[in-house]
Amino acid sequence: MKNKLAIILIINAMFFGTLMLTFLKLAQDEVNVYTASFLRFSFGLLIILPYIIKTKFDVFRTDQLKLHIYRSLLNLPAMLLYFSTLVMLPIEKVTAISFVVPLIVTVLAVFFLGEKIYIYRTFALILGFSGMLIILRPGFVDITIGIYMALFSSFLWAVAVVLTKKISKDDSAITILSYQSVFMTVFTFILVLFFWQTPSLETIIYLFLSGISGVVLHLSLNQAYKLVDVSMTQPYSFLNLVFASIIGYFVFSETPDLYTWIGASIIFIGIFIISYREVKLEKDIIRKRIDIKN
Repeated sequence: MKNKLAIILIINAMFFGTLMLTFLKLAQDEVNVYTASFLRFSFGLLIILPYIIKTKFDVFRTDQLKLHIYRSLLNLPAMLLYFSTLVMLPIEKVTAISFVVPLIVTVLAVFFLGEKIYIYRTFALILGFSGMLIILRPGFVDITIGIYMALFSSFLWAVAVVLTKKISKDDSAITILSYQSVFMTVFTFILVLFFWQTPSLETIIYLFLSGISGVVLHLSLNQAYKLVDVSMTQPYSFLNLVFASIIGYFVFSETPDLYTWIGASIIFIGIFIISYREVKLEKDIIRKRIDIKN
């Protein structure tokens, strides 16, 4: 049951993560990345504020305050770099580049979290990475500054994911989100004091929707990390590309080329393999427990 729920949560996170990027890309037609980031996190904090007040701020109870701070300090440059690339590159290209994250996370999880890398997870990651290479075609397509920014952002985010998994062992998904929302609002507020641009009502709506999407994204991710090994969740990150390609086509008239579809198909095969294997593995474990009890 845990594996099934984690799969649903991670797919949900990928969908809302793509929605968040879509609204941010629309907003940054008018305002800079600093203004967009500040309002996105401010609205996110506003959305969860009633729950924080309802718990009488008990949601902030933690023994891992330093880790929450470190996580947010990593998130800040990762977010600013990633959001900046949205105005430089098509949304599916930005998403494809971020697919180095699952590989980095899986390796870091072995060294810092003591997780095991199973063969089927490794195979799904290899398929996902191969699909990404087909889409990006390094060596055949010019590498721009936007791509370098996205790659560095991905590395920082991968480290933040490992920290999130470590924090999630003791803190709830909403506690992690609450600390992130507060710290990121404060950090981006300091920056926006120097770079503020007044948005129109339409842009404010886009940023409010990005805030909602971000809340759902991070709640789903944090809970998924709490349920299963972080290495198990990473191949699902490649679903972002499928969502990004569809939204890019309908919203931004960014037509995915043949290589994008071939790469996306390979990624989908990897996702299907790991989904089938994880659900089957969980059933086998439950069956063995029943046999032992009998």
